[in-house]
Amino acid sequence: MAKHFHLAPLLELSNLRLDQAARQLGQLIAGEQQASQRLELLVQYRNEYQALFLAAAEKGLDPQRWRNYRQFLDKIDEAIEQARTMATTARQRTAAGQKNWLDKRGKVKAFDTLAQRFHARIAYEESRNQQKLMDEHAARLFGNAKEEE
Repeated sequence: MAKHFHLAPLLELSNLRLDQAARQLGQLIAGEQQASQRLELLVQYRNEYQALFLAAAEKGLDPQRWRNYRQFLDKIDEAIEQARTMATTARQRTAAGQKNWLDKRGKVKAFDTLAQRFHARIAYEESRNQQKLMDEHAARLFGNAKEEE
Protein backbone atom coordinates (compact mmCIF):
# COMPACT_ATOMS: atom_id res chain seq x y z
CA MET A 1 0.00 0.00 0.00
CA ALA A 2 1.39 3.38 -1.01
CA LYS A 3 1.91 5.77 1.85
CA HIS A 4 0.59 9.28 1.54
CA PHE A 5 1.50 12.50 3.28
CA HIS A 6 -1.13 12.95 5.98
CA LEU A 7 -0.54 16.70 6.23
CA ALA A 8 -1.25 17.25 2.50
CA PRO A 9 -4.64 18.87 3.23
CA LEU A 10 -2.93 21.34 5.56
CA LEU A 11 -0.32 22.08 2.90
CA GLU A 12 -3.07 22.75 0.35
CA LEU A 13 -4.97 24.93 2.81
CA SER A 14 -1.85 26.91 3.70
CA ASN A 15 -1.15 27.40 -0.03
CA LEU A 16 -4.70 28.72 -0.53
CA ARG A 17 -4.28 31.09 2.40
CA LEU A 18 -0.94 32.25 1.01
CA ASP A 19 -2.60 32.99 -2.34
CA GLN A 20 -5.34 34.95 -0.57
CA ALA A 21 -2.76 36.90 1.42
CA ALA A 22 -0.84 37.66 -1.79
CA ARG A 23 -3.99 38.97 -3.50
CA GLN A 24 -4.85 41.05 -0.43
CA LEU A 25 -1.31 42.42 -0.30
CA GLY A 26 -1.56 43.40 -3.96
CA GLN A 27 -4.75 45.31 -3.23
CA LEU A 28 -3.17 47.00 -0.21
CA ILE A 29 -0.14 48.05 -2.26
CA ALA A 30 -2.41 49.46 -4.97
CA GLY A 31 -4.38 51.38 -2.32
CA GLU A 32 -1.17 52.74 -0.83
CA GLN A 33 0.00 53.90 -4.25
CA GLN A 34 -3.33 55.62 -4.91
CA ALA A 35 -3.23 57.39 -1.55
CA SER A 36 0.34 58.54 -2.17
CA GLN A 37 -0.53 59.78 -5.67
CA ARG A 38 -3.53 61.68 -4.34
CA LEU A 39 -1.35 63.33 -1.70
CA GLU A 40 1.27 64.26 -4.29
CA LEU A 41 -1.37 65.76 -6.58
CA LEU A 42 -2.87 67.82 -3.78
CA VAL A 43 0.55 69.13 -2.71
CA GLN A 44 1.39 69.97 -6.32
CA TYR A 45 -1.98 71.69 -6.79
CA ARG A 46 -1.47 73.68 -3.57
CA ASN A 47 1.98 74.83 -4.69
CA GLU A 48 0.59 75.93 -8.07
CA TYR A 49 -2.34 77.74 -6.47
CA GLN A 50 -0.06 79.44 -3.93
CA ALA A 51 2.17 80.61 -6.78
CA LEU A 52 -0.92 82.12 -8.46
CA PHE A 53 -1.87 83.76 -5.16
CA LEU A 54 1.60 85.25 -4.69
CA ALA A 55 1.67 86.52 -8.27
CA ALA A 56 -1.75 88.12 -7.82
CA ALA A 57 -0.71 89.58 -4.44
CA GLU A 58 2.30 91.26 -6.03
CA LYS A 59 -0.02 93.03 -8.45
CA GLY A 60 -2.35 93.98 -5.62
CA LEU A 61 -5.45 92.28 -4.34
CA ASP A 62 -8.57 93.66 -2.80
CA PRO A 63 -9.42 92.25 0.66
CA GLN A 64 -12.22 90.01 -0.66
CA ARG A 65 -10.01 88.28 -3.26
CA TRP A 66 -7.23 87.97 -0.65
CA ARG A 67 -9.69 86.27 1.72
CA ASN A 68 -10.92 83.94 -1.08
CA TYR A 69 -7.37 82.85 -1.91
CA ARG A 70 -6.58 82.25 1.78
CA GLN A 71 -9.80 80.28 2.37
CA PHE A 72 -9.16 78.11 -0.64
CA LEU A 73 -5.56 77.50 0.45
CA ASP A 74 -6.85 76.56 3.91
CA LYS A 75 -9.26 74.05 2.35
CA ILE A 76 -6.45 72.56 0.26
CA ASP A 77 -4.32 72.31 3.42
CA GLU A 78 -7.14 70.41 5.14
CA ALA A 79 -7.41 68.05 2.17
CA ILE A 80 -3.63 67.54 2.27
CA GLU A 81 -3.77 66.62 5.95
CA GLN A 82 -6.56 64.14 5.27
CA ALA A 83 -4.59 62.69 2.38
CA ARG A 84 -1.49 62.39 4.60
CA THR A 85 -3.52 60.54 7.20
CA MET A 86 -4.93 58.23 4.54
CA ALA A 87 -1.47 57.61 3.08
CA THR A 88 -0.07 56.81 6.54
CA THR A 89 -2.96 54.44 7.24
CA ALA A 90 -2.47 52.79 3.85
CA ARG A 91 1.26 52.30 4.57
CA GLN A 92 0.43 50.73 7.93
CA ARG A 93 -2.12 48.41 6.32
CA THR A 94 0.38 47.42 3.66
CA ALA A 95 3.00 46.66 6.31
CA ALA A 96 0.47 44.49 8.17
CA GLY A 97 -0.43 42.78 4.90
CA GLN A 98 3.24 42.07 4.22
CA LYS A 99 3.64 40.58 7.68
CA ASN A 100 0.54 38.44 7.14
CA TRP A 101 1.89 37.25 3.77
CA LEU A 102 5.28 36.43 5.30
CA ASP A 103 3.59 34.46 8.08
CA LYS A 104 1.54 32.49 5.54
CA ARG A 105 4.63 31.88 3.41
CA GLY A 106 6.47 30.59 6.48
CA LYS A 107 3.71 28.07 7.15
CA VAL A 108 3.74 26.89 3.54
CA LYS A 109 7.51 26.47 3.67
CA ALA A 110 7.23 24.49 6.92
CA PHE A 111 4.61 22.12 5.51
CA ASP A 112 6.53 21.85 2.25
CA THR A 113 9.69 20.92 4.16
CA LEU A 114 7.75 18.24 6.02
CA ALA A 115 6.35 16.93 2.73
CA GLN A 116 9.83 16.80 1.17
CA ARG A 117 11.21 14.93 4.17
CA PHE A 118 8.28 12.52 4.07
CA HIS A 119 8.76 11.80 0.36
CA ALA A 120 12.52 11.45 0.80
CA ARG A 121 11.93 8.95 3.61
CA ILE A 122 9.47 6.97 1.48
CA ALA A 123 11.93 6.96 -1.43
CA TYR A 124 14.69 5.79 0.90
CA GLU A 125 12.51 3.00 2.32
CA GLU A 126 11.45 1.90 -1.17
CA SER A 127 15.06 1.87 -2.28
CA ARG A 128 16.04 -0.23 0.72
CA ASN A 129 13.18 -2.65 0.11
CA GLN A 130 14.08 -2.89 -3.56
CA GLN A 131 17.71 -3.58 -2.66
CA LYS A 132 16.62 -6.21 -0.12
CA LEU A 133 14.48 -7.95 -2.75
CA MET A 134 17.36 -7.88 -5.22
CA ASP A 135 19.73 -9.29 -2.59
CA GLU A 136 17.28 -12.08 -1.74
CA HIS A 137 16.80 -12.85 -5.41
CA ALA A 138 20.56 -12.94 -5.98
CA ALA A 139 21.01 -15.18 -2.93
CA ARG A 140 18.37 -17.59 -4.26
CA LEU A 141 19.99 -17.64 -7.67
CA PHE A 142 23.40 -18.19 -6.12
CA GLY A 143 21.94 -20.91 -3.85
CA ASN A 144 20.31 -22.65 -6.79
CA ALA A 145 23.53 -22.48 -8.79
CA LYS A 146 25.46 -24.12 -5.91
CA GLU A 147 22.92 -26.93 -5.61
CA GLU A 148 23.24 -27.75 -9.33
CA GLU A 149 27.00 -28.25 -9.02
